[in-house]
Amino acid sequence: MRWPALPPLLSSLPGSGQRLRLLRVWALAGLAMVLRPWLPFNLLPGWVVGGLLLWAVLELVMCVWWPRRWR
Repeated sequence: MRWPALPPLLSSLPGSGQRLRLLRVWALAGLAMVLRPWLPFNLLPGWVVGGLLLWAVLELVMCVWWPRRWR
């Protein structure tokens, strides 16, 4: 079974690597927030979850304000 191809916005257009990385960071931060109530994840200190969210926000700010330039 093969996974479906990613849309061009995330696979072949300029900036696709940066957008894909940003999507992964937001997914990781969101997953940490959703899984927080369950037993193995509620043992994580709050600063770990806050750090993940801060990392996601910083990635978004860097993507918007300082986009990578292509030649």
